[in-house]
Amino acid sequence: MFALKTGILKPMKESYKKLVSEYNQLSEKLSQANPDEIAGLGKKQSELFPVVEKIQELQKNEHELQQNQELAEGKDELAEIAREEIKIITKRIENLESEIETLLIPSDPLDEKNIIVEIRAGAGGDESALFAAELYRMYAKFSEKQGWKTHIISSSKNDIGGFKEVVFEIIGKKVYSKMKYESGVHRVQRVPETEKSGRVHTSTVTVAVLPEFEAVDIDIPAKDLEITANTSSGHGGQSVNTTYSAIKIVHKPTGITAQSQDERSQAQNREKALAVIRSRVAAYYQEQKEKEYKDKRKSQIGTGDRSEKIRTYNFPQDRITDHRINQNFNQISMIMEGKLEDIINSLIEADFKLKKAAL
Repeated sequence: MFALKTGILKPMKESYKKLVSEYNQLSEKLSQANPDEIAGLGKKQSELFPVVEKIQELQKNEHELQQNQELAEGKDELAEIAREEIKIITKRIENLESEIETLLIPSDPLDEKNIIVEIRAGAGGDESALFAAELYRMYAKFSEKQGWKTHIISSSKNDIGGFKEVVFEIIGKKVYSKMKYESGVHRVQRVPETEKSGRVHTSTVTVAVLPEFEAVDIDIPAKDLEITANTSSGHGGQSVNTTYSAIKIVHKPTGITAQSQDERSQAQNREKALAVIRSRVAAYYQEQKEKEYKDKRKSQIGTGDRSEKIRTYNFPQDRITDHRINQNFNQISMIMEGKLEDIINSLIEADFKLKKAAL
């Protein structure tokens, strides 16, 4: 148990006191907890441990600082040593305070989630659909580099191989923590292969990144869902099989729909469609809730507004611009091959700085 030290130390910040007190209370509860409570209490305690450990280290250094300040008042060699030590300890205290403030920034509880990604062609016709397919490939390549798995849930292609729409899931470690910054409108500027005059066209593609929820995470009553089975369809809507394996689900209170037809069995398609409907319904209610907190969103990097233009891919100038952080990235061909790390890390860093400044 971490006990609060008294006496020589300067008064501890109230927020630090509260955290240490909470940690100590959890220690007491754990010593008396029954088996069913231990896991939950232990998890809470392990989450608090890093910051409480830093607070205790800060107290220790503040104690040492005050001792050296007393010694430094003399005129002997020991006083000179104490004055040098004060410089070192002061810097250490500054670093510890910064580390503690960083640890106090609340993490996104959804960061550990797998995701469902929806990519839809926007303005630009066939060129938009082709770029939608390229974005899907970029995310699939990036996921492969991260050790994640991708799986298409449903898709609709045009006649030249582009995606009018593709919905897929990405499964892996902390997927949402990195991919959540991809939601929004992606604009591409380039000369289409079909353009004979060499004129640059501008097209758009919309990307939505939704955390994937399990049935235990979100409760949707069965009475609110209308589930129908159909035969799977291919390009142009023609039936590609005679079994009723494709599943469509409608959430009646909101009118939100989801479907899956790429799995072999009706049961598998049903599970995939249910995963999509849970994520879409959760996102819908979250968006409704966020409208009440517009001021709060100003201190965050945009991660959810599907109408927000977030990025421009300018092929003639070999430049990608992320408009949220006003930063340019070159080597566009490598980025389209899944080398997204620099862009995503820059967004994470910018988001972190904003959250820290808002504390």
